[in-house]
Amino acid sequence: MGATLRAARALLLLVGFHLLGFALLAILAGANAVLLLWEPTVVTLLLHTVTVVLAVPVLRGVFLLRLPRRDEPGGLRVNAEDEPRLWRVVGELAERLDTGAPSEIVLTGEVAATVRERSRLLGLLPGKRRLELGLPLVQGLGEAQLRAVLAHELGHFAEHGTRFAPATVRTRTRLLRTVAHFGTRERAKRERDRERATRKAAEAAAQGNEDGRLRQERKAARAERGSRRTYRVMTRMYTLYARLGLRATLAAARRHELAADLAAVRIAGRDASVSALREIPVLEAAYEHYTGRYLSLGVDSELLPPRGEVFGGFGALLSARTLDLLRMRDGLGTPAPARHDAHPPLAERVRRIGELPADGRTDEGAGAALDLLADPGRTLAELEDAALTPELLALPRTDSWQDLLERSMEREMREFGSPLHHALARYTGRPPTLSALLGVIDEGRLWRVAQRLPLSDEATAARGRAFREFVRPSLRDAMSGMALAELAAHGLLRWEFSWETAPRVLVPGDGPDLDAAVEAALADVPDTGPLRALLPHAGTADPLH
Repeated sequence: MGATLRAARALLLLVGFHLLGFALLAILAGANAVLLLWEPTVVTLLLHTVTVVLAVPVLRGVFLLRLPRRDEPGGLRVNAEDEPRLWRVVGELAERLDTGAPSEIVLTGEVAATVRERSRLLGLLPGKRRLELGLPLVQGLGEAQLRAVLAHELGHFAEHGTRFAPATVRTRTRLLRTVAHFGTRERAKRERDRERATRKAAEAAAQGNEDGRLRQERKAARAERGSRRTYRVMTRMYTLYARLGLRATLAAARRHELAADLAAVRIAGRDASVSALREIPVLEAAYEHYTGRYLSLGVDSELLPPRGEVFGGFGALLSARTLDLLRMRDGLGTPAPARHDAHPPLAERVRRIGELPADGRTDEGAGAALDLLADPGRTLAELEDAALTPELLALPRTDSWQDLLERSMEREMREFGSPLHHALARYTGRPPTLSALLGVIDEGRLWRVAQRLPLSDEATAARGRAFREFVRPSLRDAMSGMALAELAAHGLLRWEFSWETAPRVLVPGDGPDLDAAVEAALADVPDTGPLRALLPHAGTADPLH
């Protein structure tokens, strides 16, 4: 099948998707008209209600087929005066690909780049294009790699054998959007039904009505099954049709992706295209680590790093972790694409490009992609204003990342609590301090306290040494946290921020090692002396780990 015929098939599938909704609505309207001919009874009123319920997901499907008029991203719009070199590079790439250049560029806070087009008439008529470019991606790529990425994205709109290829992309976008929406709606509905069942059962249990609790749970379960059944009856037709359309257009979409890869090779070179493909998964993993380990410090403590560092800190991490990134490049696998993902497997794309003859273009664009920006520091700061929510922007700023770490850990230590705290308080009837816990250990009653912890079924059934081995890891973590909290309360802790390694806690240098002290207290023959000796000491600090 030729490219034009594949695009025509995609258009027919999209038209059929529109007609499916109207056909279902027509059937339901006809059923209501027939019911109106009957003499009104309780049965006919019930059937009218059922048809109305069935029409709700159908109407959702009809309206979902219209893409929003303004799908604005959260990012920083830059014009040619703001970023002349970036605009010039994008324009040159579009010209070499013989396609229209984007009319706007939006910088985002994601490891991604995409070109969106607001086309008309089911994708047949082109419209304005917008380049969405993630600054975390720019921070991690070289200029040649970024040119390859941009050439790939612009290559989607170049004529690879047919000018109707965007219609296939348009069709898949709408089908995927519909399937994802119905899936989200169904999960939300299931969650609401589950919460309703839990609430009613809890109300009955609070009243001491065990029969009422069981009756409410059964009633809620029947209602959940019934509501999901009526909703699924109509949405299943949409999702089945959408999956059929996605399967029918998958091969064409992947050919389109491979053609865009070839466009990137032609414009940016083979080596730059391959290295960009390999680098993006590494940057995605590194950015997830950055947000989870570094930015989360500020979110949890309701603080922000200095201005420009919310996104700028990722660049510092990349510079400091070059060896770690090298190991990640070697260790990351090539996961298979998602079921309906238009991108072929990464390994296949790399293999296809690698099989092309060498073009000798190894010195082009040797600089960093970030150098394409007129003032990277200013742009990173302005992106915060555009991408962060007003609630986040209202948070106080710290003086440095070190200050952010210290203030965050101070708050965490002050509010530290664990199941061991609650178990110890219930057992002793006194405040759950580390001294109280050490006294319980010296009296040989630690494992009685451990029996009051939340336990798995296996731990609950275990006895003797088996029980101790089950609960020892959670006790180790809780005791270490209690010790750190008490050291912090005495002003004996310091925290060391580092981009090269995880942030470290520093304890008094002439005291015993905290890990060893906790292990000694948890031994079958416990020794609390090292842990007791740790608290009074203050002096120079050595790394805990």
